[in-house]
Amino acid sequence: MRTIIPFLFLCSVSSAQVNEPDRLMQAFTDRAMADKVARMATDERIKMYEALANYNAGDLHYRNLLAGAFIQKMRETMDPGYLDRASKIVEAVLSADGADYEALRLRSQIELERHNFTKVAEYSRALISSSPDDPWNWGTLGDSLMELGQYDKAAEAYQRMVNMRPDLSSYNRASYYRFVAGDAAGAIQVMKRAIDAGSRSMENVAWCDVDLGNMYFKIGQVSEAERAYLSALRAFPGYYPAYAGLGRAYAAQGKITEAIESYRRAQSAVPLVEYAGALEDLYALAGKPDEARKQAEMVDLIDKMEQSSGLNVNRNLAMAYADRDRKVDRAVALVEGELRGRRDIYTYDALAWALYKNKQYAEAGKAKEKALELGTPEPAFYYHAGMIERALGQRDQARKHLERALALNARFDPRQAPLAQAALKEIAQ
Repeated sequence: MRTIIPFLFLCSVSSAQVNEPDRLMQAFTDRAMADKVARMATDERIKMYEALANYNAGDLHYRNLLAGAFIQKMRETMDPGYLDRASKIVEAVLSADGADYEALRLRSQIELERHNFTKVAEYSRALISSSPDDPWNWGTLGDSLMELGQYDKAAEAYQRMVNMRPDLSSYNRASYYRFVAGDAAGAIQVMKRAIDAGSRSMENVAWCDVDLGNMYFKIGQVSEAERAYLSALRAFPGYYPAYAGLGRAYAAQGKITEAIESYRRAQSAVPLVEYAGALEDLYALAGKPDEARKQAEMVDLIDKMEQSSGLNVNRNLAMAYADRDRKVDRAVALVEGELRGRRDIYTYDALAWALYKNKQYAEAGKAKEKALELGTPEPAFYYHAGMIERALGQRDQARKHLERALALNARFDPRQAPLAQAALKEIAQ
């Protein structure tokens, strides 16, 4: 366990990244106007900012507001086109004024969404040098360091952010760090503080509700997880991560029909590879092999589209293949590509699992040690570790890890949890 920073641990990816539209709202000196704008739907704000930017062509600030709205729209839809539009605006602003502070901050956020974590750390440190009292820069620095696996330094950055501005954005990050560091109960406590703090952006509140639900789910408190996901949908109707969370919760409760419907709603909004993988398993459990096959084909289609775009970095796609014993060599390549710019425990867990599926057990064992180094309460981590130790002939360690996985949540996955139970039973004989 790494060093614990007092306040941060007195009080998320996946991720702890929460947008901050409030900062840009400070341009509106009339408080009533700022509140009115904050209540607008993102599409309405985009139209308004486009009009303002066109009418006030020489005012770079309105362009920054528009870029921020596009980033928010990307978060809501996962459509990278919105991020590209934001990036072009920010590039144009910085071309006109290379020292424009809001544009520089937005640039960090854009690169964070693009997973250019080393670059984000560089940008954030430069902004901290010029504006050390701006908590947002400490937040983006912490986010990038978390993804780079530099957890002690990330904790220091998050601590500075919490000290400067204890609000939803900083509490959310403190909660995520605390969970990763192995303290689920404390992380849940702080995430509730984040939700109570609120935000002008209801999507941000819903994000925290989903994070809270995910933490509850991972420690086996499925009913609490379900309530958190439903709370997210009340805060931000139609929120796709909340529907995916409900799918997990319903599957754990044996409600396969409801789980399928929830995942279908998530997938209809944003066709993520992890949703297709989950639906493949659920349709198989429901005795619908044709529907399961369509979801497997969806996973392959996503892979082909990414390859055609020159992308060979996707740990979620790697896990979709490794979990279902398909294209396991491709899974290793995808995680190794991810590892070049993302060296956190989740990437090492994915690497360990992909190597295990390729029967590279010794290498898998080394990777899983990195995944487990913080004691993060992730059932899948311990399941993967148990299966790797079993393959290495380390029965006692295998039993210990598998028991830990099932103690956290005995139904953490409709496909993998039964395999963990079967392996544990075999070891005990």
